[in-house]
Amino acid sequence: MRGFSGVVRLLAAALLVVGGLAVVGHLNPQRQLGVGTDRLGPDSGEQVTDYLARAETSLLADDAEPRWGSVSFDRELTAEQAYAAANDVRISMVLFRVPLDRVQTPILTVGVPGSERSVLNSTARAAGQIQESFGAGDRQAQIEAVSQRRLLGGCACVVTLVVRGTPAELSEVAGRDGVRAVEALPPDAVSGKFAVEPLLPEYVDTVGPLPDDGPIPTE
Repeated sequence: MRGFSGVVRLLAAALLVVGGLAVVGHLNPQRQLGVGTDRLGPDSGEQVTDYLARAETSLLADDAEPRWGSVSFDRELTAEQAYAAANDVRISMVLFRVPLDRVQTPILTVGVPGSERSVLNSTARAAGQIQESFGAGDRQAQIEAVSQRRLLGGCACVVTLVVRGTPAELSEVAGRDGVRAVEALPPDAVSGKFAVEPLLPEYVDTVGPLPDDGPIPTE
């Protein structure tokens, strides 16, 4: 009986250990690998030529299902110019960046329902995103101040559009003057579930941080 009771105690101890591990696993679940998000735009450190080729390849599809895509320009455009460049496809987001020589300015993203009026009004809405921190004397506050003034003045500051269209429609946009690249996501990509990184006109060779050692203009 003594041997039997010892076996019982060992089994009970083993069950306690297994149960404890189960609790620990429940409280500290292992991160699921292989779960990622779709992405439009170049990767940091990517060669611009590689991205342009990748974007072109993304338009090669045999089906006619609408999909999300990004339109990047070879220079900053006004909202009116950007709307005209992407005519015939629905615009859902407008990405702005005020160009200042050797000064890093913020990327501003404005969601729009796609109408011409909403796209034209997006410049003022972008300006409204950077109206805090006035009165501060630091460099970032000065950058924000001049960025807002230029946006309110209707500057040519659009760098990228997020659009929705068929592969044929997106390919047609890619061939228009001033369009540097059009990239398409797979048709099952879900709105709001993908990241967007603009291909800035300043990216010539490699995608990466831009210089930030230039003087900030007063106007």
